[in-house]
Amino acid sequence: MKKILSVCLILMLSIGLLAGCGGDETTNNNEGQAGGTENNAAAIKIGGTGPLTGGAAIYGLAAKQGAEIAVEEINALGGLQFELKYEDDANDAEKAANAYNVVKDWGMQISLGSVTSTPGTATASKNYEDRIFALTPSASSTSVTEGKDNVFQMCFTDPGQGAKSAQYIYEQNLGEKIAIIYKNDEVYSSGIYETFIAEAEKLGLNVVSTTTFTTDSQTDFSVQLGEAKNAGADLVFLPMYYEPASLILTQADSMGYAPKFFGVDGMDGILTLKGFDASLAEGVILLTSFSADAQDDMTVNFVTKYQDKYGETPNQFAAGAYDSIYALYNACTNAGVTADMTAEQINDLMIEQFTTMSFDGLTGTQITWSSDGTVSKDPKGMVIQDGVYVGM
Repeated sequence: MKKILSVCLILMLSIGLLAGCGGDETTNNNEGQAGGTENNAAAIKIGGTGPLTGGAAIYGLAAKQGAEIAVEEINALGGLQFELKYEDDANDAEKAANAYNVVKDWGMQISLGSVTSTPGTATASKNYEDRIFALTPSASSTSVTEGKDNVFQMCFTDPGQGAKSAQYIYEQNLGEKIAIIYKNDEVYSSGIYETFIAEAEKLGLNVVSTTTFTTDSQTDFSVQLGEAKNAGADLVFLPMYYEPASLILTQADSMGYAPKFFGVDGMDGILTLKGFDASLAEGVILLTSFSADAQDDMTVNFVTKYQDKYGETPNQFAAGAYDSIYALYNACTNAGVTADMTAEQINDLMIEQFTTMSFDGLTGTQITWSSDGTVSKDPKGMVIQDGVYVGM
């Protein structure tokens, strides 16, 4: 009898030890995530993809970092909790699709989509198929939201940027002769160009030169700049990302050509580009949605936190992601969303909220959305002076 009791006791102790080991194996690991709580089951899981490595990493890292600050602030309030996970898509559509699958398998309930437009178009299709609501901070192509009732944008659309840029140049009388250089194999650049030129014709702007380039030819801009200079252009419109823009500014300086340069939100980040002489961007004008030098309490608080945490001034990609998290928080709070809801249940509630609510954030006040996912807010003119962005 004693032998039987001893065997039972040994078995009970062994089971207890195994259960303890199993508990260790299932401990939550928040590496690479932000806003993890002690009990992740109580947090709504928000996932996104962005270029965290490669040439467009300035955009992806800024968005990730801006979103992280918002999640930390929200979780510190108590109540509704968020958990954030970003995956690297290297600004590539195929990699973005794979990255989306990673965050979906992780349990994503709400999506921040993708940071840039080409990957954003790929992941938006998956959001639509899976009925996971998406609010992208910065993927601005109309193809991101087109035909998808559950994909929304915090950023201006490409057509919106093009038309607004033409209007701003006209209203501020920034140039008498305008040259355009755009990338014709990229939806972002070509989309902005198309609406810019259409609006420029309506307004009677004098476009004296239009030239293009592609991914394979974006190293030498002597032909494009030479044509603009020979045509007497005193303003050059650059609807593009900061990398080719930095080369254009460098090469224009080397040939002694100094017109006004007017860019769009993709050029935000040029001042922190490694290897670029930031003094060459002096006087560059951008039409964007965020001004880091604004003195309202919300902006000052965000900029201070961002600088303390990451050692640099936030750009509009960071601000857009911060706003996206807070807009989702407001919508979730208003709709009574809880972490035990399915992604599809949350999706339906988010569509209802975003088509009826308004939102005040860093990138605008009284922000609203149409049923097609596009945002309505006013752009801001910025000029680079003494190495910083200054509101015009």
